[in-house]
Amino acid sequence: MGSSDDTRTLAMVRTFLDRVHFATPGQLGEVVQEAARQVGWSARLYLVDHEQELLVPVPGAGAATLPTLGVDTTLAGRAFRTVEPVASHGDEPKVWLPVVDGAERLGVLDVTLAAGESPDHELVLDRCRLFGHLSGHLVVAKQPYGDALEHLRRQRPRTVASELLHQLLPPLTFACEGLVISGLLQPYYDVAADAFDYSVVDDVAHIAILDATGHDLDGTVLAAVALSAYRNSRRQRHGMFTSATAMDALVAEHGRGWRLATGVLGELDLVSGRFRYLNAGHIAPLLMRHGKVVKELEGGRRPLFGIEESEASIAEEWLEPGDRIVFYTDGITEARTPDGTFFGLRRLVDHLERAATAELPAPEMLRRISHDVLAHQGGVLRDDATLLIAEWATAREYHLASVGGDVEPDDMTPSAPDGGTVPRR
Repeated sequence: MGSSDDTRTLAMVRTFLDRVHFATPGQLGEVVQEAARQVGWSARLYLVDHEQELLVPVPGAGAATLPTLGVDTTLAGRAFRTVEPVASHGDEPKVWLPVVDGAERLGVLDVTLAAGESPDHELVLDRCRLFGHLSGHLVVAKQPYGDALEHLRRQRPRTVASELLHQLLPPLTFACEGLVISGLLQPYYDVAADAFDYSVVDDVAHIAILDATGHDLDGTVLAAVALSAYRNSRRQRHGMFTSATAMDALVAEHGRGWRLATGVLGELDLVSGRFRYLNAGHIAPLLMRHGKVVKELEGGRRPLFGIEESEASIAEEWLEPGDRIVFYTDGITEARTPDGTFFGLRRLVDHLERAATAELPAPEMLRRISHDVLAHQGGVLRDDATLLIAEWATAREYHLASVGGDVEPDDMTPSAPDGGTVPRR
């Protein structure tokens, strides 16, 4: 790379970082465009809607007339689905870039390259990777400061219960070395009482899925109480027994004895693959190995949260590299057609195995299954439907984070000064 190329790339990065300081969320489209001009490009930013069906243009100079694009039917959607750049060679070569923050898919960039540039050139691909990642980081950094981006992503009104619940959830997809966690809830605008959570500290992934009684605001409040009790206990470094006890007490108090919650609490050791879990009256998670569902994890049974329990035992499963654990709520399998045909476990297993055969990334796997569940019930779910998947030692995290360029896996994780491994803390 020559000094001129270095200077232009640095100008692109500097423009991103300087202009974003006082930018409102609704001005990010202009920031992206100005940064692109520093390397002779033109660019348009699109964000995915909350149901992950459409890519919506973010306002910027000349962007007001741009149409929304289908995730399943366009080149832009292909870049989003596969988390890979999609090049278009022609008189004005362009690249559709996935916009990600870590492993969270946010949208795409429509980038028209400078005259004479090829989307296959190493320098161009490296700049594209940098441009996509910076855009993703800035979307996430600025989004909490206003409603402009939320207005774009929201395609119809959302219930108050759903509004509250989504404020409590972590990002839908997370990845670190050796782990991918991805979750999705439906119906997005009406979901009320399902929730999930995760955290990684000291080389252990803490995972939870919850399903509170009811499909209303009271159910959301109960799910919020249970989730907060779990987080509070976990953040004080208490184990699963203590966390479950804290959840029991608060669910019993706020559920007034007749509203309860089911759920699974799990801890996955990212070094050894040991998975320990408690199941509070919830559907058994599924274990996938070599692309097939090989068993249901039936151990660790105890009563629902809100019913005091002192004798439950923690179950244990030793994973093999490449294994996936799939958690779900009954809204998935109990979704039914007007004539009463349930979606069912067999259909869920079939979808999971076909997605594994197609080597779909975890978030894309869940997106397609959740849409099929909605379609099975005519687009209107009678209950919340949640999927959560944890992939151990699959190396899929590298695919989710990289959008081209010559980036080695070792360059995507922190390294100590002596070159050694940094603990996941």
